[in-house]
Order: sequence, then structure tokens, then C-alpha cells
Amino acid sequence: MNFVLLMGRFVADPELKKTTSGKSVCAFTLAVDKGKDRGADFIDTVAWEKTAEFICKYFKKGDPIVIDGAVNTRTYEDKDGKKRKVTEVTAKNVEFAPRARTAQQESGYFASADVLSADENEALQSRTVAQGTAEEFELVEDEDLPF
Repeated sequence: MNFVLLMGRFVADPELKKTTSGKSVCAFTLAVDKGKDRGADFIDTVAWEKTAEFICKYFKKGDPIVIDGAVNTRTYEDKDGKKRKVTEVTAKNVEFAPRARTAQQESGYFASADVLSADENEALQSRTVAQGTAEEFELVEDEDLPF
């Protein structure tokens, strides 16, 4: 099974290009955090057609994204006649990823380019799906699950 799920940030603004046959393509690099101050991996990624167009329309350098796709390898001959091998992720589906929370957000206000009024901020916060502590949720035995 060849399946990859990545969450990372764009290293540069994605740029939409067209193949000679007219297909949309976008090649970009994602910085994927290794966690615990271990740095990041830089993953070469490519998206095609509608996915490429979506990425180029809604994302820019530094934006977080979630990608699912597959690892692909290909070979080609460079301008000096040497064979080269490339390994990259081909994105099939993409989603917006949550941005890192700032101290301002922790205090209950959302930071954005457009300043939200207190009423707008309250309305946004009330859209939380679930709130509570772990003790308030009931655990279900495996035999009760429908799958």
C-alpha cells in the first residue's frame, strides 16, 4: 500500500504551470516538522489539475496544509546526460490545516488580518464541536462499536 499523509508548511509560494498538453501542475516543497526541536524534513510534492489549481488559489508561503497522496519515483536525464532519480509525493487530496495558536488566541481572541469585533469573536468560539474534560465523556466497550 502506498499512502502518505503529511501536514506541513509551504517553503515558497506555489506556482501554477501548464504542461504542453494543457494540464495544470504545481510542484512545491513542504517543510514537515519532526517535532521536539529536531528540525524539519523538506518534502518535494507535486499536484495535478484541480488539486494544483486549488493549492495555487488558496495557499502561499508559510501556510499550513494537510496532504494525502502517494510516494512516486521517476528517472530522467539531465542536461549533462546523467540519469537522475527523483522521489516525490503526488498529492491527491488537500485540506486547510490549523494555524499555530498565538498568545492572543489563547486569551480568547482570534488573530487575523481583519480585526474581529467581540461579537464576531464570540460567535466564532461558540462553533466549537465539543468541549469538556476527558472525565465527562463515556468510554464505549469495543463490542458496542458498529464496525
